[in-house]
Amino acid sequence: MQIIQSIQNRIHEIRGERVLLDRDLAALYETETKALNLAVKRNIQRFPPDFMFQLTKEEFDALRLQNETSNVVVPVSDSLQHLRLQSETSKTGRGGTRYMPYAFTEQGVAMLSGILHSEKAINMNIAIMRAFVEVRRIIYTQLDQKQQLQEIKDRIGEHDVQLSQIYDAMENLLDEKAGQRKWDDRERIGFKQR
Repeated sequence: MQIIQSIQNRIHEIRGERVLLDRDLAALYETETKALNLAVKRNIQRFPPDFMFQLTKEEFDALRLQNETSNVVVPVSDSLQHLRLQSETSKTGRGGTRYMPYAFTEQGVAMLSGILHSEKAINMNIAIMRAFVEVRRIIYTQLDQKQQLQEIKDRIGEHDVQLSQIYDAMENLLDEKAGQRKWDDRERIGFKQR
């Protein structure tokens, strides 16, 4: 469960898609980002634009800013931490990042299982698919809760209108009774019988 939580923390939303970056996938597969991207490039026909795309500089900067400001701590094993540090230092130079990272959608990650055959990659792919399913379930639950809240707000709004109508009717009845009392309690004119 901890690995699924770790994967969920690495899933980003870019261009309206939930994606994993190449460096995060490489860390999860315990390989180098360069090796992962090389395997993908050898099988590029398997990765159409809706499976994998390269980030623009603006997207990368926004993502980096988002990661720097988030306080989420991702638990990582020592070997994964070493690979993460290795991949982060290997792609920076004097001018910063040499290339923009690739983002893999859920279908792209599933396609990776066809080109990466190690046992670690297969097991990690299964965990990644479970993480995507869990993220989707959480989002559907949140959408359902939002819909239920909206229905409650609509009902309360209808009740407010109905209560307002009831209050108006009660005021009219009280006004009529007050008017009737005034009429009954008025001083009579004319002859009085004793």
